[in-house]
Parts: sequence; C-alpha cells; structure tokens
Amino acid sequence: MSADEGVYAYSAVLMGSPILLKLFEDNAALAAQVFRLIRHQENILTVNRAHSEVMAINHAAGREPVCVSREVFDLIQCAHQVSLLPHSLFNFTIGPLVKRWKIGFQGRSVPPQGDLEKLMALTDPREVVLDPERRSVFLRQPGMEIDLGAIAKGYIADLVRSFLRQQGVERALINLGGNVQTLGAPPQAAGWSVGLKTPFGQADELIGVIEVAGKSVVTSGVYERYFERDGRLYHHILDARSGYPLDNELLSVTVVSDRSIDGDIYTTLLYGLGGEQSLAALRDAPHIEAIFVTRDQQVICSSSRQFAFRLHDRRYQLTTDNTA
Repeated sequence: MSADEGVYAYSAVLMGSPILLKLFEDNAALAAQVFRLIRHQENILTVNRAHSEVMAINHAAGREPVCVSREVFDLIQCAHQVSLLPHSLFNFTIGPLVKRWKIGFQGRSVPPQGDLEKLMALTDPREVVLDPERRSVFLRQPGMEIDLGAIAKGYIADLVRSFLRQQGVERALINLGGNVQTLGAPPQAAGWSVGLKTPFGQADELIGVIEVAGKSVVTSGVYERYFERDGRLYHHILDARSGYPLDNELLSVTVVSDRSIDGDIYTTLLYGLGGEQSLAALRDAPHIEAIFVTRDQQVICSSSRQFAFRLHDRRYQLTTDNTA
C-alpha cells in the first residue's frame, strides 16, 4: 500500500497480472476484501489450474454435461452468444489453439499446418450445448476446451465496481492488468488519467493519456505477447478462422464503455473488423467508443463523447471520426 496526495494504492498479483486498487481513504480491510473477491473468481474461472469449474467442463468434453454455478453459467452464456455473432473474432472455444501456440508462455515456434487444422475443428462454438434449467454445459467433441480469458477480467472488474458501490465508495480505480474500471473521478479533477502504451515501446512509454470518469478502459495490443520468427511477428490475438494470429493494420484497440465486460468483448470484435469497418459499426453503438493505433502511426478516435485524449508521442498523428 502507498499513499500519494490522499490517494491510497493497494496492489497484489492475481490472475497472473499485477492488480492495483486506488481509494481515497486508508482502508486495508476493504482492499483485502476486494482481492479475496478477485481470487475467488479466478479460482472458478481459470483454465491455468487443474481444478476449476471451467476446467471441469473441459475435462468432461465429449462425455457428459457439467453443472456449474449461476455466475459461471451466465458468463459462459454471454461468451457463447458473442462467439456466435456473424464473422466474430471472439471465440471462447479457442482454447486448443491457444494452448498449442503458447504465445506468452514460452511458445516461440510456429505449429505445423496440420496440427492447426486438427485443432481448428475443435473450436466451433456451435458444438457447445447449454441447458439454462440445469445450468449445465456440454462440449460435444472430445478435446474441446472453452477459455474465458478474453472476457473474465472485464467481468471481474465490473463485480469489483459493484462491490465498492455497495460499500459506499464513490471514487475509486481498479486496474486488473489492463482492464481499468473507475468510479467517479478524483477530487478537483475531471477524471482519472489512464495511460495508453506506445506499441513496442519501453514499459513507461506512453502514446497518450485517456481521461475518464466512471468509465471502463480496456486495451488489447499485438505488442503485449508475441515472438518473432524469420522476420515475421506472431502475436497472441489468434483467429480461429485461420488458426494463425490475426493479420491486419491494427496495433492496438482501446475501448471506453460503462461496463468493462463490454470493453473485453468489443476489443476482440473490433480487432476482427479492422479500423474502417469498426468505425462504421461504432456509429450505431453510442455506448461504445474506441481508440485505434495503426501500423502507419495513426491514432484514430471513433468519437470523444465519453473521454478526453491527449497525444504524447508526436511520431503519431491523431484523428477523430467526425461522422460519429
């Protein structure tokens, strides 16, 4: 814990990421409750341990349905619906491909095409059977695996915000390793300042700063986990339609929204659409705003109704979609 000008910061390492909680009162007991809440969610949702509710579903693939708790079922149902959207890059059955590539987890080689084709057959969300009455989940094909990693942090960040509100907290920030969720704004400030990293830059190098109040900020970038082989970069944002990392003009997508779970969903959906189609789609989604960083050093804001953005890195050119 550290305090700076009335801000009390509490940190922990959970879900494999540094977690930061900022409050405006010295309340270690409340911080401990928040970290226990996060740890509980991690325990039931993770696929990085042998035992969790999600892993119980994966272990029973091709054999039998598994009944789960209401919170896990609801999250799986949400991920299932988004995965079935037309042309959706979001796919919660992508687990077998993620494990084969191991990008970010010592994976530094390109799997054989034959391996990828076999695993792609196990990444069809239509092969997941949900029974709302029994709250059961059945993976029809042996070897299928669901992975909620693309949605879990946002879901948990929203739970933390709800919990803090229940405790009477009006101003706070929770950063779950890239998912930033805020309550209100700091005293004498218009909003919280959230840094947007320069792609492939130093750890503290910022392309700019986003200012928000009572909003979520979620960023996903190809520079987060990757390796290079034979002059080509392979990053962790996989496309189940090809078996390979997605290849388009985007380096990062940042989504500003009320709910952090929407940030998780839309960063993936927008990555799959690419910049131009994303801007067109967001004109019909006023509750979602996005900032795109492109390979040709453009920073493009879909609009700026819910946030303010200050460009720091003058190597990049800032533009806003004025038709939004």
